[in-house]
Amino acid sequence: MEKEFIDLFEFQSKLKEGIESLFPKRLWVRAEVSAVKARNGGHCYLELSQSDATGLVAKVNAIIWSSRYRFIAPYFESVTGSPISEGMLILVEVQVTYSQLYGFSLIINDIDPEYSVGVKELERQRTIERLASEGLMDLQKLLELPELPYRLAVVSAPDAAGYRDFRKHIDENAYGFKFDITLYPALMQGAECPKSIISALDVIVEEGEEYDAVLVLRGGGSKLDLACYDDYDLAAVIAQYPLPVLTAIGHDQDFHVCDMVAYEYVKTPTALADYLIGIYEDEDARLSSYQTRVKLAFTNRIALMESALKVLQARIQGADPRRILERGYALAVDAEGVVLKGASGRRSGDKVAVLFADGTLECTVDNIRRNG
Repeated sequence: MEKEFIDLFEFQSKLKEGIESLFPKRLWVRAEVSAVKARNGGHCYLELSQSDATGLVAKVNAIIWSSRYRFIAPYFESVTGSPISEGMLILVEVQVTYSQLYGFSLIINDIDPEYSVGVKELERQRTIERLASEGLMDLQKLLELPELPYRLAVVSAPDAAGYRDFRKHIDENAYGFKFDITLYPALMQGAECPKSIISALDVIVEEGEEYDAVLVLRGGGSKLDLACYDDYDLAAVIAQYPLPVLTAIGHDQDFHVCDMVAYEYVKTPTALADYLIGIYEDEDARLSSYQTRVKLAFTNRIALMESALKVLQARIQGADPRRILERGYALAVDAEGVVLKGASGRRSGDKVAVLFADGTLECTVDNIRRNG
């Protein structure tokens, strides 16, 4: 028997008619970007997907024509701080299309950047609430940073600008303070960032080195680039870490969950270098102040002793017989040189000497006249 059949093109055309008739108008679709390939000045090709606990459950190809992409891309990046990239959850306005040659796809007419930012912020708030309910927000604050932190473990990317800025600033400080710094490399952005940093933190503990603190450094980036620092697992590890963790992530306006649970956070890697140098500056100033106070006390004591010595010297000089003779007085002594304090006990013929400032008279007692 002759079998009924339909040409492939006719079959595809009926599929196209049926599919496109189901969705004749544009509609908003939420999906994750699992692949993206943008060509300069051209079209942008994406693979959108959805997953659940069992894994991948849906996938579709999508395209943004160049006429729309040159407007959508810069606006999306200006709002989110990041270009359209893998791993993002996006809300797109699409037109369903079916091609007899290329099959089913979505034509993207618009993307809502506020949705992508909002999703990350909602996840962030949930993470904060979870950490607070588990009592992890303030555990690091119970640790003590040594008065002069010297041995420092740094978690950062070796070629990152933030790490280079930190090393240059702290190594070339104007005071010549020295620090013992060991780098533990890690990925500092992207989906694998939290796991990579956690692994570096684990290595620091496993090596058993006696570090004074651990520093997590990452320079500036977009909001979505830095969203990994709002990750629950990473924040929980930092919160329960046995050493003080100091974070310096992003720009001045950035504040992440990892910053909240850390022992201390500052805005930038350079600011963290200043923070550590400042600890040594304060100690140096304290020692200098103590030295000044000791020197002042010692100087005052010496001055008092010198003053007392001058008074004593004046008294000694004032009692010097030579000074008395210089004022016109005379001093009489007997033949033995004993000072005569009166006429009593003297007899005629005794030898006496009368001392003046300018000389001595050798005398013999001829007569003694007693007063009264």
